[in-house]
Amino acid sequence: MLVLTRRAGESIVIGADIVITVLEVRGGQIRIGIDAPRSVAVHRAEVYEEVMAENRAAAASDRGADILKTRADEVRRPVEGRPPQDQAAEPSGP
Repeated sequence: MLVLTRRAGESIVIGADIVITVLEVRGGQIRIGIDAPRSVAVHRAEVYEEVMAENRAAAASDRGADILKTRADEVRRPVEGRPPQDQAAEPSGP
């Protein structure tokens, strides 16, 4: 584990497109800001663990595969007014 010391207003860069900035230090707590692309999932550790536990439970149940497939289909469903991802319009140009 890399351990760094930062003060309020200072940042850490991860890769080329993730920036973590210390916003405020107050008592035993710090506030951080995370600037990352929308394609990068950012969760608090306790929320991430809860989601993973629910996914494992759903996959282990008899209905788990059906539930996961339904959720995947909902995610893949195109947004109204946008073409489906696999049928995206070809870019037009000269």
